Amino acid sequence: MRSTASRNRRLRLGALLSAAAVATPLAVAAGATPAHAAPACTTSTGPHQKQVEGFLGLKVDGRQSAADCKAIQAFQTKHGIKPNIGYAGPVTWGVMALMNAQKAAGKNPNKAGKCPTDKGRVACIDLTRQLSWIQDGKRLVKGPLPVRTGRDGYETRTGAKKIYWRNKDHWSTIYDVAMPYSQFFDGGQAFHSIKGSVWSPPGSRGCVNMRPKDAEAYWGLLKNGDNVHVYGRKPGT
Repeated sequence: MRSTASRNRRLRLGALLSAAAVATPLAVAAGATPAHAAPACTTSTGPHQKQVEGFLGLKVDGRQSAADCKAIQAFQTKHGIKPNIGYAGPVTWGVMALMNAQKAAGKNPNKAGKCPTDKGRVACIDLTRQLSWIQDGKRLVKGPLPVRTGRDGYETRTGAKKIYWRNKDHWSTIYDVAMPYSQFFDGGQAFHSIKGSVWSPPGSRGCVNMRPKDAEAYWGLLKNGDNVHVYGRKPGT
């Protein structure tokens, strides 16, 4: 009799545990962190409302709408702009204006002749437009590609450099972060890939951040001793 009662208690406990498991969301049961809701959209019209609307292909009327806010918020979230509340402010428009300047460079990024054409192969870095490309004399080899250089106080240093050390699987002991496809050209400053957007403000701590595929392409095109030329000035520095 005691054995039967004990077995019944175990059956009831098993049923309760099964019900609890069904009621628990799968993400929580698997140990995942529940997704946080996006911040509320602002109803305020930003100072760059019309420019931002035009960039995103929205109706250009200079007035904030729910659709405008969601589109702006999605852009901000994608490119790490905070706060991502859909406000058409100077930071958001600054990123968009930079993208426009990069697009305008087309396939002739060295039209102004600011990167030397008498050094053979050289990796050019234009801080003003946040662009990089590789040229051999006057021949464009790769790019132009968007990059993310040093923020205010951590500026990427200008001038003539040379790649002196490469490490495909580099790990920064200073910042405790992976820096794949690192190619160092000035002290601790290097080309390397990053996760996330290369348009994310305010910038790196001096390195030239690249999209993974771009950094991998540079790895295959450059070698120790190749020239690097850095010029211009990053907006906001």
